[in-house]
Amino acid sequence: MALDPNERPSHPIAKFESMLKTDDVYFFDAEDFEDIIHHYLNNGKISLAKKAIKIGLQQHPDATELKLLEVEVLVFENNLDTAETILDHLQSLDGNNDEIYIQRANIYSKKDNHEAAVAMLQKALELSEGSLDIYSLLGMEYLFMDDFEKAKENFKVCVSFDQQDYSSLYNVIYCFEFLEDFKGAIRYLNDYLDRNPYSQVAWHQLGKQYFTENMFQEALAAFDFAIISDDSFIGAYFEKGKVLERLGKYQEAIENYETTIKIEDPTSHAYLRMGKCYEQLKNDDLARYYYYQTVHEDPLLDKGWLAITDFYFKKNNLKRALYYVNKAINIDGENPLYWKKCARIHTALGNFDEADFAYKQAVDLGNYELDTWLKWADVVVANEEIEAGVQILKQGLEFYPEKAEIQYKMVGLYLMLNERIEARYKFLQALTADPAKVALFESEFPDYYHSAWAQNIIAATKKHARK
Repeated sequence: MALDPNERPSHPIAKFESMLKTDDVYFFDAEDFEDIIHHYLNNGKISLAKKAIKIGLQQHPDATELKLLEVEVLVFENNLDTAETILDHLQSLDGNNDEIYIQRANIYSKKDNHEAAVAMLQKALELSEGSLDIYSLLGMEYLFMDDFEKAKENFKVCVSFDQQDYSSLYNVIYCFEFLEDFKGAIRYLNDYLDRNPYSQVAWHQLGKQYFTENMFQEALAAFDFAIISDDSFIGAYFEKGKVLERLGKYQEAIENYETTIKIEDPTSHAYLRMGKCYEQLKNDDLARYYYYQTVHEDPLLDKGWLAITDFYFKKNNLKRALYYVNKAINIDGENPLYWKKCARIHTALGNFDEADFAYKQAVDLGNYELDTWLKWADVVVANEEIEAGVQILKQGLEFYPEKAEIQYKMVGLYLMLNERIEARYKFLQALTADPAKVALFESEFPDYYHSAWAQNIIAATKKHARK
């Protein structure tokens, strides 16, 4: 069995390290070598583990468990061919050793052949009579395969046999969340809490599920129980603060965020939430103070810089907003959210060339949100570059082929270019995709909408739809 990494070195470990410092050679039982190797592996001291394996195999060349530990290290270091050769030899001697199949599963997993890894683990499970470690490994392989149902069931087995296996509990809830089965997660956690009523981890997770389902009073109760179970549980105070924010109880939310700071060192996330609360309370001085504390604590937290920028943007202090978003870009020029915010500010300032450049940077860095394409097109149109606007919207359609918002805007731009055939084709597409959103076309291009050309197409489309 693996040793606790925090365990103080035992006599065999001290004796082994003493041997390494001298030219003496001490003899150890094979089991002692196993303990020594596990100790080094658990503490991340791979080179010492390899030395122990080498000396151990010199003294006990036929020790299967030592050879399996050698395989484990080889797999860790991606020496897969050598590892497989050793496993082939071991399997020829003992085909019923479950650890052989576990290590073969690790090799298959490293090669991204997760189906084969699962087959090996299931064989190991047959031989081991239900080792919980194997269920955990199976759960991870199913996660790699995006089979969240099977992953969930395997992690559930781990939790059912070890109620304190919080790693597996987190994985069970992760699977529920990925499957968007939040009610299922709530039922599971309530069942778990019936058996473990003082589990702060489970109460915390239950509160988060209630929050997702907008069951705020239930969420508050769950976080309170988490705090009762462990009054130094920072995560429970923080999540409780978020619920109180949603309920508009900003002062109470601030008190919970302050508690997290008293218990442990301040975090940028707590400062940010406090800034948001003070902004809601119209206390601009404290809001600004905590936003500055946020970026001081973590200069790379994009939400902090965006909060400061938004603060000044809402106050219509556009030059100050531009100053801070540029400061953020200087710190992290690869952040698309900074560039998108920069584009919005330049647009408000009427700096359309700069806004065009900023939107291009945002898209190049991976921001493909619908409003990015729409607002970028607006910017180039304001700059009298209508054809560039059409090209931007065409790119947007590649990501959102069914979005009528893009199609209606393209109709207007084609009409501005006097390309009536393209405009008619796109208008028919938009009316088919979402006839109700023709109101967007009317709002943005009222003259075109009220023209006989547009009204005839709308009437013809309605008539066709009634047939």
